[in-house]
Amino acid sequence: MARHVESIPFENLDILLGRPISIELSAIEDKLVGQRRGGYCFENNTLLLSVLGALGFEVTALSARSRYRRPERTSLPRTHVFLRVELAGESHLVDVGFGGMSLTAALRLVADTRQDTPHEPRRIVREGSWDGLARRAPDAVLVHQAYFADEWHDLYEFTLELMPPVDREMGNWYTSAHPRSHFRDHLMVARSTPDGRVTLQDRELTRRRGDGSSTSRILSTHDELLRVLAEDFELPFPGDTRFECPGLSGLP
Repeated sequence: MARHVESIPFENLDILLGRPISIELSAIEDKLVGQRRGGYCFENNTLLLSVLGALGFEVTALSARSRYRRPERTSLPRTHVFLRVELAGESHLVDVGFGGMSLTAALRLVADTRQDTPHEPRRIVREGSWDGLARRAPDAVLVHQAYFADEWHDLYEFTLELMPPVDREMGNWYTSAHPRSHFRDHLMVARSTPDGRVTLQDRELTRRRGDGSSTSRILSTHDELLRVLAEDFELPFPGDTRFECPGLSGLP
């Protein structure tokens, strides 16, 4: 997992270039491995799902609703996919497709327990009425949280519901093509480093270190944006490439 998120960036650049996103395994392998590009959850986690299955792991895809940086919780779409892996009699949460908060180590699927990772501490908390993790009230959810900037932050909520291929196809279409998808409004690129993370949200480039400190700067031109993509994320594009979205409005 750590090697994946260091080597394969999270990014939504093809969406901003008007290119369709295929989650057929052959297309994902060609893009992320053959072309040395990145992708978002439906690409990164589908690739890892295939790899883990080929290695003999018992692995399934689960669905989630993103809460990250979304204070309003109503009508959250179920548009995130992550993985559940069984190992040595225990279930683990695996996720290499959640942008700048992608996991760099598996989490044990246990509730209300802080778990350290090579990067941020994590935990899974219960909301609503649960009987262990097997039975729940209709409105009960589990929430994956990360600790940084001196507090816990919600990342996404889930119920252990499977996300079969037909649901992943629908979620991928909504994420990449629906007019109200925030993936169409913002440029998002992220990768981890052995001691931190580098993220690009629209024009803001942020470097966060393992001690929790961070520095940011605002990019001023498309040429500077292309240099950052090539140098910091190993994503070279032709010099005349222009990414179109509201988050880059007015960038010369």
